Amino acid sequence: MSDNLADLVSVRYMVDDVDMAVDFYTKHLGFTLRMSAAPAFADVVRGKLRLLLSGPTSSAGRPMPDGTQPAPGGWNRVHLIVSDIAAEVEQLRAAGLAFRNDIVTGPGGQQILLEDPSGNVVELFQPAGR
Repeated sequence: MSDNLADLVSVRYMVDDVDMAVDFYTKHLGFTLRMSAAPAFADVVRGKLRLLLSGPTSSAGRPMPDGTQPAPGGWNRVHLIVSDIAAEVEQLRAAGLAFRNDIVTGPGGQQILLEDPSGNVVELFQPAGR
C-alpha cells in the first residue's frame, strides 16, 4: 500500500454509514483500511485505487448552495477486474450482498453490478478470454 497520495487514484463515494461501508469493502472486495475518522469519513485502498467513504457528517456531505444534499447510489461506479465472475457472484450472494442485475455478456467480457450498503455501485468485470 502506498503512502504517497500522488501514486493513488482517488474516488469519493457518499455513504450512509462509514463503518458499514468499510466492512463491506474490506471484507468482501479486498480493500485495506488506510484511515478512519468514522462516523464522518474513512478511506480504503485496493492496489492504486483509494476509495474515499464520506458519511452524512463529512464535509463532502454538506448541502450545495441550492440546498441539494449529496447522496449515495448513482450510476457512476468503481470497476473491479475479477478472474472468475461466476465464482465471485456466488460467494457474494452467499454472503447476502445485493446486486442490481444478473451477469451480462458483451464483446469485452462479462459484468454485473453489486451494491454497497448505501446503494453505490461496484462493477465486477471479467474480461473476455478469461
